[in-house]
Parts: sequence; structure tokens; C-alpha cells
Amino acid sequence: MELLTIGAFARAVRLSPKALRLYDELGLLTPARVDPLSGYRLYSPDQVERARLVAWLRRLGMPLARIRGVCELAPEDAAAEVRAYWAQVEADTAARRSLASSLVEQLTGKDTTMTLALRYALRTDRGLVRDSNQDAGYASERLLAVADGFGARGEPVSTLAVDTIARLDTAIPAGELLNALADAVRQAGTAVEEYLSADPADEGSGTTLTAVVLSGSRLGLVHVGDARVYLLRGGRLFRITHDHTAVRSLIAEGRLTEEEAVSHPRRSLLVRALHGRAVEPDLALHDALPGDRYLLCSDGLHTVVPEESLREVLVAEREPEEATRRLVGLANAGGGPDNVVCVVADVVAN
Repeated sequence: MELLTIGAFARAVRLSPKALRLYDELGLLTPARVDPLSGYRLYSPDQVERARLVAWLRRLGMPLARIRGVCELAPEDAAAEVRAYWAQVEADTAARRSLASSLVEQLTGKDTTMTLALRYALRTDRGLVRDSNQDAGYASERLLAVADGFGARGEPVSTLAVDTIARLDTAIPAGELLNALADAVRQAGTAVEEYLSADPADEGSGTTLTAVVLSGSRLGLVHVGDARVYLLRGGRLFRITHDHTAVRSLIAEGRLTEEEAVSHPRRSLLVRALHGRAVEPDLALHDALPGDRYLLCSDGLHTVVPEESLREVLVAEREPEEATRRLVGLANAGGGPDNVVCVVADVVAN
């Protein structure tokens, strides 16, 4: 088989010779042969397909280290990896879009945000199976938070995490929301780590933590774990968090369907939580509108009660207090296999 010079190969795959030399140095696209006298790189026509895949993945913005991994996978697994990467890009872009809009308004003096508040109700319940309640919550006119503890010390660490995030229940400029939330979760993680390190027997304990903070008409969100935040707007229910679980990762990669995840044996296995090690939370900024209704809940509710039933209750019940009562009732009617904490809050003009 006749080999192609680097110039001919570059034209065939629409990559520059400079890029090909870089990919060779990184071990991403090694030439079929290097002339021992001239040092010219020569490529096989069989390498064209891989080179074109590299070019397209670079156009997507995928890091070179991840591209190397994709190129080593079978086509089906490579496709799943690309889907997972792009799902994360879209999630990150959506969060940055809202933040960019907020910054533009501030910098141009065109911040027309309204002053809004939250009308809320919080309810927690042990359920029908567990001996104790490891779920904790917090609710005020501007801050909502839920935490789901696990392990032998799940109850005190979930309370510790909520108490730490509750320090954000103060006026925070919209432009500082995400920084404040990131700092608060970092402090909560440190507090949990210090608490658990006092006794080696507490290893395996930890907590999830999910919170939203309202500033003007901006809603900052921070999320670690598998509690969820739902938004009811115009009669439609939107889930605005992603579960940090093993099965959610498999769904993102296209290896598992939503239906299969419901009965998967690892459906509750967390891949991110506050448990004594550094963790990167999800952060997002949303626009809040009067009439919006938010639901924050632990998995003791959302794994038992279908989303359509959640929507029906949130639409039907005018008062947040009655909505939380009915939601906890549905979880217990479904067997009450776990603790439940839920917050229902309406966005109102202040």
C-alpha cells in the first residue's frame, strides 16, 4: 500500500501539517512510518478515518486526552462517549449563558431585575421503613436547601451541611450568587470532613446537598448528589438538576434508558457527595419569574412518586404547605421506603 506524505495526508483529512505533528508528539495519530534519512512523516490511507474523527472531535472542542480515549473505543462505545461529552457541554453552556446575560445587564447598567421572594413550606418525614430520619432541610424567603445523609453518621452530617449553607440566608448581589454558593459548599464539605475524621468508624458516611438562593430575579443553584430541583412553569414540570449517581452516568453515556434505571441495582449509588473528600458541585444561574413554583426533594420522594404525579400535586394545590403534605403522603402510600424531605416554594413579587 502506497503511503501518503504529510502534505497529502493533511489535505485528505483537512488537518494542517502542524496539527498532525502535534498529534504525533502526543501519541494521538502516529505516522505509519518515518523516513530514517529525511525524517518525513508518512501515513497510511487506513489512517484517514481515524484522522477525520480526531478533526471532528477537535471541532467539538473535546480535549485531546479525551479524544485519545474515544479513538481507542469500539464505534458504539465511542458514540456513547461523544453523547456524554456533548450533554455536559450543553449543561455547562446553559449555565454560562444565564450568567453572561446577568453580567451584560450589570455592566451596561440595564439590570431590570424585579425584587422577588419565595413563599414556601418545608416538610420532612421518616417514612415507613427507616428507624431514623437522616434528611434535613431549610427554607426561607430567599434560600431553600435539602440534604440527604447516609451511613452511620448520616443524620448529623446532613444537618451540619444544611446549617452551613443556611449562612447564605442574607442579601447577596446577583453577580456574586455562584461564588457564594461555591464557597458555601466548600465550607460544608470541610465541616463534614472534619466531623467524620474524628472517628474512623464514621467512614462511609456523608450527605448530599442541594440549594437555591434568590437575589432579585436571579436564582442561583448548587447541587451535589441525587436530591432534585423541579420547576413548575406554565403547567409544565422541568427537572433542572442532574443526579450524581452511577446510573445517571450510564444514561448520559447512552448505555441505559430511563426505564431501565428505575429498577437498576445501583440506582442509588452516588458518584458525588459530601463525604470527607473534595467534590466539584454543579452550579447554575436561572431567571425566576412570578408564578414559578419550585420543588426541592430527596430521593425518598422522587424515586417513589412518578414525575407526572409530582406535577399533578404541584398544579392542583394552591398552598405550598398542602402540596408538601400530599407529596409526603404519596411517598408513604408507595411504601415509604426512605426518609423524605421536600420544599415547595412559589416565586412572588416582593
